[in-house]
Amino acid sequence: MTLISGTILRLTMAAFLCGTFTGPTTAQEATPAKQLFGAAKLPSAADAEPLGFYAKGCMSGAVALPTDGPTWQAMRLSRNRRWGNPEMIALLEQFSRDAAKLGWGSGILVGDISQPRGGPMLSGHSSHQIGLDADVWFTPKPAQPLSPQERESMPFTSMLDKSKFLTVDPKKWTNTHARVVMQAASYPQVERVFVNPAIKKKLCETWAGDRSLLGKVRPIYGHDEHFHIRISCPPGSASCRKQAAVPKDDDCSSKAFAWWFTKEPWAPPKPDPNKKPVKPRPVTLSDLPKACAAVLASSSRSEDEATFGGSAMAYTDQPAAPSPVKNIEAIINDPPVAAANVPIPVPRPLQ
Repeated sequence: MTLISGTILRLTMAAFLCGTFTGPTTAQEATPAKQLFGAAKLPSAADAEPLGFYAKGCMSGAVALPTDGPTWQAMRLSRNRRWGNPEMIALLEQFSRDAAKLGWGSGILVGDISQPRGGPMLSGHSSHQIGLDADVWFTPKPAQPLSPQERESMPFTSMLDKSKFLTVDPKKWTNTHARVVMQAASYPQVERVFVNPAIKKKLCETWAGDRSLLGKVRPIYGHDEHFHIRISCPPGSASCRKQAAVPKDDDCSSKAFAWWFTKEPWAPPKPDPNKKPVKPRPVTLSDLPKACAAVLASSSRSEDEATFGGSAMAYTDQPAAPSPVKNIEAIINDPPVAAANVPIPVPRPLQ
């Protein structure tokens, strides 16, 4: 935490606790919200609540996914983005067990969920702000647990054939990949599963299970190296703003889906010679729900206290669960470790 952002948070907290806090301070308003929320290292000591919209909000009372579990590992720990609403963390743990039963290695590798208090991130996402979004790698968890360094440097694996336009690589994509994505879509609390348009097309062409679940699988830029699970606002969350419902059919023949396979989504925007360039104004605290100022000002829970299950390293000393299926393990066994500066994929804004 920088000296400036640390001072802002302490001053705001003092005002809030003294009863004089009425809104964002001048210093806060001048500071991009992503810096304020990116500086928070621990969650607020409050009841769990998603506040606002997936791409415009924050959260109170977040809990952390333990870094290690019998059927999962959290990746890129230095980013401190394994925090979420308890409903999201519970789902990930359930999904990890179900994925392992499907033959997805020994479980799942979990990428970004949210920051300790949600809010805009310094890099990488426009959503993931209220603890109801999570990224899962298209790489199964290996039988041998990954070291902290491997979690930072292990490269992503794209499911696409980069020599062709929006085409899944048949050498990488398997029926188990399809079953795992559709398993994620099967839970009633899951509202959307974001994937690359080519992956959605592959599922449209090959999925023989419940076709109505394909309506939850939504095409979006990127998302060829991981898929993104989004759950609905938990029951009773009055401050959580819902998203429009997804189609009830498979949505494989819609004009909206066909649009992804035209040139339009991928063409660079045409500059307007008559329009003066305007520097985008950063999102500030006043752009978010009013309750987000109080979330920043709130006292913190310790990491152990706020970790789902009670310990940040809950399962590190336990032996890894064996992989039930060998063919998937062959996809990921002993992956090459890249340099520490492996780029992090930057998803586009989500639908």
